[in-house]
Amino acid sequence: MPRRGMLPEVAAAAPTLIDVLRLSTTYLGDHGSTSARLDSELLCAQALGLRRIDLYLQFDRPLDEQELTSIRELVRRRGKGEPVAYITGTREFYGRPFRVTPDVLVPRPDSETLVQRAVAFLRDRPGAELRVADLGTGSGCIAVTLGAEVPGMRVLATDVSAAALEVARTNAAALGVPVEFIEGSWADALEGDFDLIVSNPPYVTTEEFKAVDRDVRDFEPRGALLAGDDGLDAYRALLASIRDHVVAVRLMLEVDPRHADAVTALVGSTFPGATTDPVPDLTGRVRVIDVQLP
Repeated sequence: MPRRGMLPEVAAAAPTLIDVLRLSTTYLGDHGSTSARLDSELLCAQALGLRRIDLYLQFDRPLDEQELTSIRELVRRRGKGEPVAYITGTREFYGRPFRVTPDVLVPRPDSETLVQRAVAFLRDRPGAELRVADLGTGSGCIAVTLGAEVPGMRVLATDVSAAALEVARTNAAALGVPVEFIEGSWADALEGDFDLIVSNPPYVTTEEFKAVDRDVRDFEPRGALLAGDDGLDAYRALLASIRDHVVAVRLMLEVDPRHADAVTALVGSTFPGATTDPVPDLTGRVRVIDVQLP
């Protein structure tokens, strides 16, 4: 007898797509997924080469053994905690598909608050070509999205990881957005003036990391998550790098709402005279610190 929720290795009659979705949902729920039905739909669509919406038109479709094997393998990977985005190789961000690999963080909806604020600022800027930098770009989702939303800018993006930059370049090329990718730490490899600098740096404390979901702890790159005992190590390095290497008009930083006050204080000590504006996300928690630099 198969374990509860496991897809049957052999069945007297070919199971239908809806049968497999139900079994997969039960299995993933039993193995810790908090979005078991969604995960099942995404994985079934991936295995069958369909869009997720197409599943709803084929619920009665019988599945052959090869299709079952493909679905079973993806569901088992998810059952071990591997993020769906790494299994499918894609995650949507700001309405666009982005390639993701274990070399980059999975793009999250939280970062869309940063993008919305940045786009509003850039669209109000008059005059010549704008220069924008995304520090610690990872998958490139922020840099590429800004370039797509506000065409004509010069967008530069940095990261210390050559592997991450390769993913980011792939995303920029696939979406037809011109972005200059530069290997280096924060703003160290940049020079000149920028109208806007954005960043979503690591901000998970050493203690917090012990309690994060296994999907994050065991699969996503630690260097893009961990930021020391107080969660501010990356902000310290990032702010010092900006101060020492470039001149910027505006700076926007994504933050953990619990660390917003500490990041604001750090900005003030690094850039005396700067003014800061906390920007809430849809839940009302501060998600971005918007800085007018002196």
